[in-house]
Amino acid sequence: MATVQSAPIMPAVILETERLRLRSLLERDIDDVHASCVDPELQRWIPLPAPGLPYTRESAEHFCLRLAPAIRTGGDGQHWAVVDRESGRFTGSVALLRTQWAAMVTEIGYWISPWGRGRGLATEAVVAVSRWALGQGFQRVELKAATGNTGSCRVAEAAGFQREGTDRNAMPLHEGRSDLASYGLVPSDIL
Repeated sequence: MATVQSAPIMPAVILETERLRLRSLLERDIDDVHASCVDPELQRWIPLPAPGLPYTRESAEHFCLRLAPAIRTGGDGQHWAVVDRESGRFTGSVALLRTQWAAMVTEIGYWISPWGRGRGLATEAVVAVSRWALGQGFQRVELKAATGNTGSCRVAEAAGFQREGTDRNAMPLHEGRSDLASYGLVPSDIL
């Protein structure tokens, strides 16, 4: 009988920056995740939990307790809670997703809670996670952002990602669809 080898699993690590602690999502994050994900600006660009569906407290519970851990244990990537080191408050999420282990390519995604925006925290988290991924041997980190989401595009550029093109009509939103700005970061970009 043949056995099927599962995908590698990223190590469960805690990353720290000057202002942030990036750690696994926990049960105590559920209420802040819910408050973040019902925010109209976040919902405008990231159709959570899926296009056309409302984000509920049960959605936040599922994300924190089941979905985020399963992404890591299934080999697809890893989710981190973005926590303000000074206050200890949850302020967003950053993740590696859609990991292609054979090619050593992964994609980074992120969102920041309304109470954490405008302070450069998304850039700080993206730099920490993307550099960690490259340090783990990944040869490419991809980032996609709705072209109209200028804040997210600024984060990508501030984190050193190179704009590579536009994926037309690529993302369903709650209302309509969006083109995606496609960015990449490779080891030689940070040398």
